[in-house]
Amino acid sequence: MHLFIVGGTALEEEFRQKFGPAHTYDFCAEDADDLRVRLGAADVAFDFRHYPELHYEQPRQPLFYDTTRQSLAQLFHGENPPLGPVFGLCALPTLLNRPLLEVSLNEEASAEKLQEVCTALGSDYRVVEDRVGLVTPRVVCMIINEACYTVQEGTATMQDVDLGMKLGTNYPRGPFAWANAIGVERVYAVLEALWEDTHDERYKICPLLKRQALKGQPFAI
Repeated sequence: MHLFIVGGTALEEEFRQKFGPAHTYDFCAEDADDLRVRLGAADVAFDFRHYPELHYEQPRQPLFYDTTRQSLAQLFHGENPPLGPVFGLCALPTLLNRPLLEVSLNEEASAEKLQEVCTALGSDYRVVEDRVGLVTPRVVCMIINEACYTVQEGTATMQDVDLGMKLGTNYPRGPFAWANAIGVERVYAVLEALWEDTHDERYKICPLLKRQALKGQPFAI
């Protein structure tokens, strides 16, 4: 398959690792003049721009959107239905290259097409509810936020928290190392979207995390 990815340069290595050399890849800049021409050669498209708009373009390939910060229902609210099958995707750095592709459906009728696409991509997958943050980003970002509160309150250092989480839960990274790998600004954006969606106290952003995100700086670990 030929994969067309708009605005996904931060995920290039994971895309190639996840789907492998059997496929070809076109990582397209968000403002490329020939974007629509290059889309015509694709078998499947991924649109990771802040204001994605490929769903009304022709030809109409299966299309994946990053739904860590907005659900498909939010994306298409008040719009005409997209021209073809549209799926949500867990597309934060570190969370794409996993054994299971975490996806959501815009319409149940697209489930068969999703199976077909994932089979062609060579990836197992799981369908989750079409909600902001899907499942894994919601959990991981919440853990990072709680870790920030722990450090802010003086209960432990960042290094202590990271070591404790790795040894105690067998996580691949501690919360602060994971935040840096994902990108602190991305974690902040997901939590902000979750708070707006739910107003659940679990997603109320810790000032420590907010400060680092607004400064555009990783955690000093």
